[in-house]
Amino acid sequence: MTVSVLIADDQSLVRAGFRMILETDPGIRVVAEVGDGSQAVDSAKRTRPDIVLMDIRMPVMDGLEATRRLLATSRPPRVLMLTTFDLDEYVFDALVAGASGFLLKDVAPEHLLAAIHTIADGESLLAPSITRRLIEAYVLDHPPSVGPVLGLEQLTRREHEILVLVAGGLSNAEIADQLVLSPLTIKTHVARILDKLNLRDRIQAVVLAYETGIVRPGSKPAHLQ
Repeated sequence: MTVSVLIADDQSLVRAGFRMILETDPGIRVVAEVGDGSQAVDSAKRTRPDIVLMDIRMPVMDGLEATRRLLATSRPPRVLMLTTFDLDEYVFDALVAGASGFLLKDVAPEHLLAAIHTIADGESLLAPSITRRLIEAYVLDHPPSVGPVLGLEQLTRREHEILVLVAGGLSNAEIADQLVLSPLTIKTHVARILDKLNLRDRIQAVVLAYETGIVRPGSKPAHLQ
C-alpha cells in the first residue's frame, strides 16, 4: 500500500528537502506541496492525502488552524506536525486539535520515513521525552478536571493499567514487555480504550489521562518506579 503525503511548509527549500527524502521510499507518494495552511486545506480536499506533513508556523493560516479545519472534513487525513523547537508553544494545542504527532524539522531522514509509516498504520507518534514534557507543562497550568469522564468507569482494571502506561509515553511493544503480554494483545486493549472513551487516537488518551489526574505531572507509571 502506497501512502500519499501532502507537504505544507512556507519555506520552499524545506518542502523540497522533505520531498526528496520521502521520494526515496517507494511506499510513499508526495501528491502536493503548499506554502500555507489555507492552501493545505484546499489542496487536501482535492488530492485526498493519507497524511499531511504540516508546519506549525505559516502565513495566511497557521498549521494549527489548518489542522482543525482538515479534521472537521468528512474524510480527514492524519496530520503530522513539524516544529523547529521541541517546546514550541503551539505543539500541545496542535495535539489537542487532532494532530497524530509531531517531529522536529531536523529529524533524521530514516526517522521521518518511519514516522510517516507509523502514522499511516493508524498509530500516533509520541516522542516520549518531548511530548510528555509538553503535556506536563500544560497540565501544571491547567489543574486536572474534577468532573466525570464519560466511559472512564467502563475501563477494566487491565485497560486502566494500560492507559497509565500509554500516558507514560510507552509504545505498544514496551507495554507488552512490561505486562508480559503480546504486542497484538496490547494493541487490542488500546483500541478498546479509545472506543470506550470515544477518543480518536492514543495522543488524545495521553491528554485525557493528564487532564483527569489519572497520571500526575512528574510521576512515573507504577511498573517503571
